[in-house]
Amino acid sequence: MPAPTLLTVTTSEQLTPHLVRVHFTGDLAHFAESTDTDRYVKLVFRKPGVVYPEPFDMQVVRSMPAEDQPVVRTYTVRTLDVPAGTLSIDFVVHGTEGVAGPWAATASAGDELLANGPGGGYAPRADVDWHLLVADEAGLPAVAAALDALAPDAVARVLVEVAAEDDVIELGEGENVEVTWVLRGAPSHDVPDERAGTAAPLVEAVRDLEWLPGTVQAFVHGEAAAVMHGLRPLLLKERGIPRADVSISGYWRRGRTEEGFREWKSELARREA
Repeated sequence: MPAPTLLTVTTSEQLTPHLVRVHFTGDLAHFAESTDTDRYVKLVFRKPGVVYPEPFDMQVVRSMPAEDQPVVRTYTVRTLDVPAGTLSIDFVVHGTEGVAGPWAATASAGDELLANGPGGGYAPRADVDWHLLVADEAGLPAVAAALDALAPDAVARVLVEVAAEDDVIELGEGENVEVTWVLRGAPSHDVPDERAGTAAPLVEAVRDLEWLPGTVQAFVHGEAAAVMHGLRPLLLKERGIPRADVSISGYWRRGRTEEGFREWKSELARREA
């Protein structure tokens, strides 16, 4: 495993009341071969007062007591310029809730983070008739990066769920690209849970979408209940999209930390197996 990449904050900007973009610089040699538009990194948040080995070695760190383990959070890279050594990451912020959001809200020039990665698995293909991009705030950076990568004449339908109108941002709409913003009407962490995701506003919006003819490649990522229980059966079974043409996964789980979300995904995989 490559050593973690040291990222240093250069600037940050408040895109919406709940979205902060942080710009970093660093040696991005590990990213040179990354072509996925959903490329992600594992950001390492060290716990205050804990002494970690230098140079930082994740294998050594994993042998430390559980209470000393750093917190790891997964984030999509929004923009990347390997030759310039710059990248940016968009963070969803809900006050003091969580770890990464509060860090991003107060990030300033010179602050540092370690990042493992990149990973990824999706990029828009040129051999399809149209693209379907579906996400909430967590998947929005990957959707925006995919739009940046589309050919000028590519056809796309984009549906993004956000809490309110002031969470809407500029996206790369073109002559053949239509973006629909779906308003949730409440912060995501306040919405009732479990299989309520099957009736989430985003699921209903995709169901009501005018379906275009021809082959479609779909990228669908967001809150896990809506994605896995609502959108996955809608696209794979009702619409009959071949599994190979759909990148679909939950990015987060309502009411759970990332550690709890990983447990939920493992349990879901075991049940489906």
